[in-house]
Amino acid sequence: MRYSLVSRFKGSVLGAILGENIALRGKGSQNEILHWSQISILTAESLITLGKFDANDWRDRQRKEGVQLKNDVLKILATLPVAFFFHEDLIKLRHNLLLAAELWQDNPMVRDGMLAVGYALAQSLMEKLIPRTLIPQIISFLGETPTNLPQELLKVNHFLESGTGLARVQTELNRADKPSYAIAMAFYCFLSSGEDFRLSVLRASQNGNVCQSISALTGALSGAYNSTIGIPVIWQVLLEQEQANSYHMLQLVDALVAVWSGVYDLATSFSEFRQEKCAIGQGFSTTQAIAAPRVIRLR
Repeated sequence: MRYSLVSRFKGSVLGAILGENIALRGKGSQNEILHWSQISILTAESLITLGKFDANDWRDRQRKEGVQLKNDVLKILATLPVAFFFHEDLIKLRHNLLLAAELWQDNPMVRDGMLAVGYALAQSLMEKLIPRTLIPQIISFLGETPTNLPQELLKVNHFLESGTGLARVQTELNRADKPSYAIAMAFYCFLSSGEDFRLSVLRASQNGNVCQSISALTGALSGAYNSTIGIPVIWQVLLEQEQANSYHMLQLVDALVAVWSGVYDLATSFSEFRQEKCAIGQGFSTTQAIAAPRVIRLR
């Protein structure tokens, strides 16, 4: 593999947080960041504890913590761990993302956004993502839908093929439907500069009052594709200094990969694991999984 699976998982999480931070820098409130990351943590904890996705358990955890999320696009980020956990099986991926979508009142646009982003993440994680064919594959994965997302993604595909610039894309896409606009712009910003995480996120942050959603989604997509290695080190250092909540999320990624791989069961010791904290400036902790050669297998 070009990059390790753990590095891609963490790249996606870091990318989403960094993208949103950059878009909101100097704009005040961090409430939505707190809420989607809290729900994402609850999602990961449920998967780690149960070894599967249980929509009822996930809902109960959200109710217990009292967290809510109104931004439809950021709801996609709350289910990143589901996309990670089932990335190698597209049938299971689709099934579990649809279960997650039901908890958001089965909003068609949220559902389609989860499927589109989940499919793209799966292709990156399996190192099968081909930029020129990704959007047609996503549209096929979505299937029949009442939303306008397939049409907006087709426009993005045309813009990418013709080399259309950012300013024109912003005017050509349908801004009236903010969720579909945000998702389509995120795919444009990612695919138009796929190998450059920094450029993708900075371009995504230049989108007015919806830049938070676009930049966060772009960061998640680009982070999975380029892994942590492709994210500027100085940005990662600043994140360590500014947002301690990111430590817990990245610790959970280690545990999520361990449970996904089937190497051992963390459920019995998870209460102790979740209490571990990283000291600021000492980097992120890593859970090591060691086995004899050719023993570790995908599920």
